Amino acid sequence: MTKAGDLASAIGKGLVAGAAGTVAITASQLLAQRVLGQEESSAPADAVEKLIGVEPKDEGAKRRLGMLTHFVYGAGWGIPRALMELFGLRGWSATGVHFGMVQGAAGAMLPALDIGPAPTEIPPKELGIEAVHHAVYAVTTGLVLEAIDRRSERLRLAA
Repeated sequence: MTKAGDLASAIGKGLVAGAAGTVAITASQLLAQRVLGQEESSAPADAVEKLIGVEPKDEGAKRRLGMLTHFVYGAGWGIPRALMELFGLRGWSATGVHFGMVQGAAGAMLPALDIGPAPTEIPPKELGIEAVHHAVYAVTTGLVLEAIDRRSERLRLAA
């Protein structure tokens, strides 16, 4: 039986692991931008602008809004990954499901908000690059979550 404290702990662990995954995907995206000459995505800021009607005053403010949105969104996606662990789906299986959820959400959300094309309209190379970024996120999030759980278990046993 899951207790409220277990749920709160999972949420906290998920936020930390999701934040770490967001750092990893950000590094992956920055590397791709430099190596492949890709432009920085404005999708996070564009989504917030559409959803809550906020309008940044200039490009610098739009970049900051985009980065803040990116990190909050990524940290938040760590929560379902941690809940999988709490309810028994663990390891690489959970990471695979998590990857599918994140990749699927990206493919559905941007076209639904009319700020990006449907996945069927994106060149396969770009879809592949996006999938690599999301895999970096999901794997990092899973590994950090496992490390947090191992440390928590060691501390529990030492007490």
